[in-house]
Amino acid sequence: MSFFQELDTALFFFVNHSLGNPLFDVIMPALTDLNKFRAVQVLLILGMGIAMIRGKRRARVVCLMLIVTIVCSDQLSSFAIKPIFSRLRPCWTLADVRTFVGCGSGYSFPSSHAVNNFAAATVFAFYYRTYAAAFYLFAALIAFTRIYVGVHYPSDVLGGAVIGTCVASFIIALWSVIEKHSRFGRTEPLR
Repeated sequence: MSFFQELDTALFFFVNHSLGNPLFDVIMPALTDLNKFRAVQVLLILGMGIAMIRGKRRARVVCLMLIVTIVCSDQLSSFAIKPIFSRLRPCWTLADVRTFVGCGSGYSFPSSHAVNNFAAATVFAFYYRTYAAAFYLFAALIAFTRIYVGVHYPSDVLGGAVIGTCVASFIIALWSVIEKHSRFGRTEPLR
């Protein structure tokens, strides 16, 4: 086990220190907290509102799936998995960590940013397969920022990616069963 911890720490310092540069020092903190910008929040709410009111059935299903998936993935990550592992963040346990955002009071494993962004990417990728790579690339970028800004180990974001993808896949499968056996009909993903 200590080999994996040492590898995780070495990879953390590679990203947090060796890849450090003035441009990333500005971009990564902004990207990691993108969801906290008022303009981004307004655009998301506005976009979902338009999709729910004026969008086609697929857009409405995607909006509802996103809401359910993010609520489930976030609650599972924050209130079920994190307390089980109780892993402290690297910014609390390691010396010489470059931090760009608050360290946070919560536990480290898994990264909720990674869980939620990969869950959302999985929902989008299922319904809009043409853009699947872009959705997953964005989720990976946000996950990467969590290491760069000093608040998560690489295994935290990798575990978060797996958990988020699994939660979304389960909800998509559950919705498919509900649609198949109900009056809602079937929503085919774009190919």
